[in-house]
Amino acid sequence: MFKRLVPLLAALAFAAPALATPQPQQSIELTRMAGRWYEVARVPNKVQNGCEAGASEWRREGEGFQVLQTCRKGGPDGPVSEWKATAKVADPKTNAKFKMSFFGGLVQKEYWVLDHSADWLILSTADGKYLWLMSQKPVLPGAARGQALTRIRQLGFDASRLEFPPPGRS
Repeated sequence: MFKRLVPLLAALAFAAPALATPQPQQSIELTRMAGRWYEVARVPNKVQNGCEAGASEWRREGEGFQVLQTCRKGGPDGPVSEWKATAKVADPKTNAKFKMSFFGGLVQKEYWVLDHSADWLILSTADGKYLWLMSQKPVLPGAARGQALTRIRQLGFDASRLEFPPPGRS
């Protein structure tokens, strides 16, 4: 599994920009990033192909975070696939840009929190090629989901490209 993920993550790290990514719309408190984030929607990508019930656990450590990303292959009850990362703030002015390092620094990529509310956050790669809608609840209520999708469109992303894998369990 590890041997298959390294080339995929490396390919993602050096992929050409998809569009001009909007800058983060507001600052975010680092305490807000801590905890478990459930994947509500994502732009399809090779690394997460076949993944359902995606989640990320952000744990504060030193000047940054340890991040454990998990999903279940083949269905919400399928085998767990996981990968670890470290995240360091790349823009202390907003705390909304993170430099993520996977596999001990072998793969590095910048991720931006483009916008957030009390219910959700919109995370994108700095090049705008990949996007995730995340929530700290396994299921995002309909009104909040609609608000987040509207915001994704306002930021210039094509919401029709999003896939909505089955949610994880708490």
